[in-house]
Amino acid sequence: MVFARLNYVELPAADIAGSKTFFETAFGWSLTAFGPTYAATMGAGTDIALQGDMLEAAAKPLAGIETDDLEATLAAVEAAGGEITVPIFAFPGGRRFQFREPSGNELAVYINEPGD
Repeated sequence: MVFARLNYVELPAADIAGSKTFFETAFGWSLTAFGPTYAATMGAGTDIALQGDMLEAAAKPLAGIETDDLEATLAAVEAAGGEITVPIFAFPGGRRFQFREPSGNELAVYINEPGD
């Protein structure tokens, strides 16, 4: 069994600057920018991320599951009946894929790969 835990929730953010300011002001969170359309907290618990690119944003909040073996987790998701909605892709700091589980909820699975 691979390591996996719910680690973040990604929110669609049509106004990423406004949303970033809101969460920083309302909750005192510090969000790190990963380019002009993405920002996220970088804490020890469950983080929040803002996706400002509406072409890449999920229609609903997207929960992220961290794993230590992305390919094995992808195989397990498919074997359990999950539908891959976004194949594995690289992002600054790692790789991820997205899937839909039988009730229709979309989630992401990612692996941290610092320096990649």
